[in-house]
This record gives sequence, C-alpha cells and structure tokens, in this order.
Amino acid sequence: MIHISETANGKIKEMLEAEASPELFLRVGVKEGGCSGFSYSMGFDDEQADTDKAMELNGLKVVVDEGSVKYLNGLEIDFKESAMGGGFTITNPNATATCGCGSSFRTATEAGNPSAEPC
Repeated sequence: MIHISETANGKIKEMLEAEASPELFLRVGVKEGGCSGFSYSMGFDDEQADTDKAMELNGLKVVVDEGSVKYLNGLEIDFKESAMGGGFTITNPNATATCGCGSSFRTATEAGNPSAEPC
C-alpha cells in the first residue's frame, strides 16, 4: 500500500526517538483542501481507531485512516537533502494533477471538484 524509502524511514525513526514516546506511530492521510483538491497529512499520533489500517514497514508502524486508504495506494514517501535543508517528498500514482508546491493533489474521480484554496 505505502512505500517508505530507507532514507525517509531512518529520518522518521530519528524524529520518533526525539519525541521519547514509545507509543507514537506515523499517521499518513489526506484531507480535503489545497489548491488541487486534497492535501496530505503526515504526523505522529498515539491513538488508533478500529477502522484505521495499520502496517509495519521496516520496523516503523504506519497508520492510515479508512477514508484515506483509497487515495494512498502505492504512495511513496522519500526524504531529500538539499542546500536549503531537507524535506519529505511524496509521489502518489493516484494523483492526476498536483499543486506546484507538491502538497496537494487531485485524482481522476475527484477531477470535477477541485478546491479553490491557494497553495
């Protein structure tokens, strides 16, 4: 379902260790908004609903809410270093259009309902 590069996996684990809360896990999802219709959400959480989909990826617990699963199948998360610092990058094979800033997307089934929010 979701693929996390070795680099991103290491960075996420490093960030989790800095939080010093062993019950935390990575939650990935989407929400309506952004200039293309949907925006990604990614952060740490410690509460899991019965309807969430949980997976173990190279020693990292990743949880996706039921409503986001259909938009994230095949999602790839990576971490890139640059002269200006580093950051996570997301490649989504379900996206038919993406925002210039890379934080929002639209799928073929949602193409007729884009949000008017700016990046």
